[in-house]
Amino acid sequence: MPASPLATFDSSAETLDAWAAHDGVPLLATVARALCVLDHTTGLDAFCLPYPPVVQLALDRAVVAWLRGGLRPPASLAELVQRCADIPLEDWPLSLPSDAVGPDDVLLDPYSHRPTQLCHEWSEWERSAPDPAVRHRDQQVMRTALDRCRSHGEEDAYTEFRSLLVRRPVLTAQELFALHGDFTLEPVWELIDLIYPEVSLSWSRDGCYAVCGRCGTLLTPLAGGEWWCERDRCRRQGDPPVGRLIEAAHAGTVYQLERPLRRHVTGPGLAEVELEDRLTGLGLDVTMWPGFDSYDLLVAFPDGHRWAVDVKDWAHPAFLGRAARPVRPEPPYDEAFWVVPVYRVRERPGYQQAFQRARPAAAAAVRLLTDDELIRAARQRLAESRRGTRADSQEGTDA
Repeated sequence: MPASPLATFDSSAETLDAWAAHDGVPLLATVARALCVLDHTTGLDAFCLPYPPVVQLALDRAVVAWLRGGLRPPASLAELVQRCADIPLEDWPLSLPSDAVGPDDVLLDPYSHRPTQLCHEWSEWERSAPDPAVRHRDQQVMRTALDRCRSHGEEDAYTEFRSLLVRRPVLTAQELFALHGDFTLEPVWELIDLIYPEVSLSWSRDGCYAVCGRCGTLLTPLAGGEWWCERDRCRRQGDPPVGRLIEAAHAGTVYQLERPLRRHVTGPGLAEVELEDRLTGLGLDVTMWPGFDSYDLLVAFPDGHRWAVDVKDWAHPAFLGRAARPVRPEPPYDEAFWVVPVYRVRERPGYQQAFQRARPAAAAAVRLLTDDELIRAARQRLAESRRGTRADSQEGTDA
């Protein structure tokens, strides 16, 4: 097996304290949170006074930062929002650590003026800090699902629940009703009703909702008849294909999984099931979310060797590094890896090195590969195993 994809980079000392020493870090986090609050409440194209406290704080801090940099500050909240779409973060007058921003990083998508995935990650900057008091909606929901399925002794219920969130983030009223006839999901029926809220007509055009043909989430209608997908990966592959059109008049109410769960469960889950397909295509045995989601994939080779794989689809490598934790030991395995989609590494040079620099000392053994590197390593291990089997067979024949 080649050493390079599996090698552990040396961890250097870009610590949490080093990030905290840069005043641009909390400012970016505050602006990102403000954008997410506005997107969730009034939208980013309409503002009214008084602004929510975090929004006013973001505007005040941004004005001070531009003045300190000797530049004209944003004259209004609307102008700050526009700058978040037009000006790459590396051109903001901020003191930032070397790994903080990439050359094309922006907080708002320039076409839709919706927060980018990077914006959501910046808004949750405290999320990856080692503070157990910081709780987040997606974590609370998944913990509740785990507890309910465990109390019923139903691991299959949790696996099916997780698969539902990944493969079906959009449901019609009839589809949601039908889930209540699936008794495998009985432990989480009430939870499903809570996390699939009704969507507004703002998601529709001409009485129809459009579902992305790549990721399954609802598309946002744009001016000119175009559609926009919230998933980074979809946008980088070109215009989103419409997988299905849901006519509001016929479907009745349409429901979509909550945004925190779409980002932290559906998004990486799509990468997980794609990796599952590629590994099973090699003839390997793959178990998804084993041991009540101890990790994402348990990969078993014909000779009994086992890999544990956790898939992470994060835009910012330093945030991912700060969140690094050793893979849980059960179910047992021989090697463990964290895996990131290769497109993340291609669009941000030095991604894996930035991850290694930011990870805590307790996670020094965590190895980060791209999905392509993991597949190459699996192919090579299979080839070596088969050569060994043939050699053993030949020795037996000679004897």
